[in-house]
Amino acid sequence: MGRMTNGLKLTLAALAVTAGTALTPVRASAETLADALASAYEHSGLLDQNRALLRAADEGVAQAMAALRPIVTWSANLNNQLATSASAGTGFTEVSSNSSTASLNLTAQLVVYDGGQNALGVEIAKETVLATREALLALEQQVLQRAAIAYLNVRRTSEFVALRQSNMRLLTQELRAARDRFEVGEVTRTDVSLAEARLAAAKSGLAAAQGDLARAQLEYLAAVGRKPGRLSPAGGLGHLPNSLEAASNKALRQHPSMDRARRLVTISELRVRLADAALSPTVSITGSIGLSDTLGTGAHSRSASVGLGAQQTIYAGGRLSSLQRQAMQNRDADRANLHVVSHDIRQNVGNALATLQVARSSIEASQQQVRAAQVAFRGVREEATLGARTTLDVLNAEQELLDARANLISAQVDEIAAGYTLLAAMGELTAQKLRLKVRIYDPAGYYNMVKDAPAGRSEQGQKLDRVLRKIGN
Repeated sequence: MGRMTNGLKLTLAALAVTAGTALTPVRASAETLADALASAYEHSGLLDQNRALLRAADEGVAQAMAALRPIVTWSANLNNQLATSASAGTGFTEVSSNSSTASLNLTAQLVVYDGGQNALGVEIAKETVLATREALLALEQQVLQRAAIAYLNVRRTSEFVALRQSNMRLLTQELRAARDRFEVGEVTRTDVSLAEARLAAAKSGLAAAQGDLARAQLEYLAAVGRKPGRLSPAGGLGHLPNSLEAASNKALRQHPSMDRARRLVTISELRVRLADAALSPTVSITGSIGLSDTLGTGAHSRSASVGLGAQQTIYAGGRLSSLQRQAMQNRDADRANLHVVSHDIRQNVGNALATLQVARSSIEASQQQVRAAQVAFRGVREEATLGARTTLDVLNAEQELLDARANLISAQVDEIAAGYTLLAAMGELTAQKLRLKVRIYDPAGYYNMVKDAPAGRSEQGQKLDRVLRKIGN
């Protein structure tokens, strides 16, 4: 009996110590959620890819601007002519001749009227740039949201592994105590087998939790760009809207997907006007200067010309009319898409807000569950000391306390995750609005350098070349 009592006391002591240590919150460590978000922003290949696509769209403005300017070309020719001839004038004797001619021409052409086609092309290119910027901003939100969820899942799975390890230690103590009591005849083989089964199940649960942690770490590596170190608990997000109407109205005003949909409608309307303008005549001014010289002789010529030309398509097999109708259909499709995007945004905001409210309610319930489980654990432990409860009863109470702790941890993580999802749904999950300690990418920087279509050998063109070389490295 004394051996059994000592075993029980050891088990209860282990329960008290292990429960106290396992349920102590992890202290803040080196890496914070803000650090993870900053790393994801700076090392995302997806963001780099779409920034390059934005710069490519910027070049579309330069190309459209170039259509408003004169086109200057030159051409040069050097011909060597060998000829043999026989005629009555030469007595039908073959006479050979050899002459070389060089010519140089410079031509300039400027479209002075095209029904506004080139001007509309510039406006379309500018709107395309703005739409691409909004797409980049929406992608930035996806990158940051993925990094936040990955961070929180590593934290969650790490806590679960710690709880499972604590449970393993407790069940090992219980099995040792059950075997001691079996040896003195206090319990049967059934009690020992039950303790062994509980320990085996705990080992399986620990292996599953470790597998979840390994997967969460791999997702963290993919989302953040490096392996997770010691992660500190994530703090709150501050004030978040509680009203669906207020959150939805804010999202519809500022969400990048909504702004992009509006830009696409503007682009499609401009394309309708462009299709109408294609029916207009085109008027161009052409000027040229030419020089020709027969080498080895004094023969030469000089020429210059200025001309005004006009052209217009009268009939193209119905192609131009088809392009007009096609542009109108695309415009109607983009207008309908605007409604689809707005409904999606409202739904995403509503889902995120509902998830946030559920998580907050779960936290309150889980906190009450933890407090009740703690009281129950202390009571069962005291009753076991008096012999009114078995060791298994104590472990069951401890298991309920661990489960309550796990539920609380999960609810707290869900609340923060829902908060970041709500920020993304409202269009506020950006590096600038989160005030991350990163160098914010300026989407207008490259545009300002190319919008006036600088020539390659100009000072601005050479500056652009240096910028591109730096980006490439």
